[in-house]
Amino acid sequence: MPDQVDQLPSLEHAAAAPLWWLGVHGGAGEWTLAQLVPQWRPADHAWPLVVNNQAAARTVLVARSSMRGLRAAQIAATQWASGIVPHVTVLGLVVIADAPGRLPRPIRDLIKVVGGGVPRVWHLPWVESWRLGEDVSLETAPREVRKLVEDLRALLQAGAEGTTN
Repeated sequence: MPDQVDQLPSLEHAAAAPLWWLGVHGGAGEWTLAQLVPQWRPADHAWPLVVNNQAAARTVLVARSSMRGLRAAQIAATQWASGIVPHVTVLGLVVIADAPGRLPRPIRDLIKVVGGGVPRVWHLPWVESWRLGEDVSLETAPREVRKLVEDLRALLQAGAEGTTN
């Protein structure tokens, strides 16, 4: 279990969502991803706790592909795996490129380590238009982003069994 100071808090929400994006650090990209499917909501850097809801909140961790971002993802995955956030089902981790180009080997290696603590990992490329503040839409998003949404829709339909701690 991570030190309490490193743990993400839980945040109460009045309404459920089919999916929550949990940015594990500032600038992770949860708000950007939330624009792709309006019903899928950003969790405001906290584990979603839906008031008066018995079902665990289906959640995807989001981090940038930097050492800082991946260490934050590792801490969040450890927190979830420890069982102290039983109100959450983690579907996986989205790693969004923090710069254009190929990832350095130490980053690729850390992604493998962190990825071992979550059910699945998706890699999204650098999207220059998003950096420049252009509209985020599924129709104009890169192929990897559309595939992510397709995968998540399939998981949500199937119920994503076996991922609740």
